Amino acid sequence: MKTEDLVNMLATGVEAVPPHVAARRFAVALGWGAVGATLLMLPLLGVRPDLGAAVLLPMFWVKVLFVACLLAASLFAAVRLSQPGSGLQRGAGVSVALPVLAMWALAVLDLNRAEPVQRAGLFWGDTWASCPFLIAMLSVPVFAGVLWAMRGLAPTRLRLAGAAAGLLSGATGALVYCLHCPELAAPFVGFWYLLGMLIPTVVGAWLGPQMLRW
Repeated sequence: MKTEDLVNMLATGVEAVPPHVAARRFAVALGWGAVGATLLMLPLLGVRPDLGAAVLLPMFWVKVLFVACLLAASLFAAVRLSQPGSGLQRGAGVSVALPVLAMWALAVLDLNRAEPVQRAGLFWGDTWASCPFLIAMLSVPVFAGVLWAMRGLAPTRLRLAGAAAGLLSGATGALVYCLHCPELAAPFVGFWYLLGMLIPTVVGAWLGPQMLRW
């Protein structure tokens, strides 16, 4: 077979990839994943009874903004890593680190301003033992959706893509968890919320080579 004939045969039936296919797949994955996490949260945990008063507190929105920034950074990383041969840009790590460092700086400020007897309460809160695991639990529906989105886009750096999928899932689960969680202290949010989001990140890095192989 001539080279030209081989090229023509391989090109037969090739169709153009629809524009914005990655954005659409991730929109579907996050939409249904967030709905699944909410439906999981409502009967098992419930919305905090004082949510109407909590939304008037600045620290409630600081917590939401912290989680939303990590969600946005991990979404960008996940979409990019879903493309064959693509890696992370230099700013990707910075976009993840900045909200964490900002929350830690606020946590240090709060601890320094608090009386010594109050500092342990600011860090441990009342729900430290369950918070990370509840966030990880709520991330499961999102994780399933994100893996579906990624598998249809043929990622090649599977472990890193799996970690990005896990962080994206954890951040979405944490955002839903904000509707239930009564904790607002920056030291608590900066450690226990982050730990909850890192659990699916580690699981994603471990499962990525198996679940995203194509």
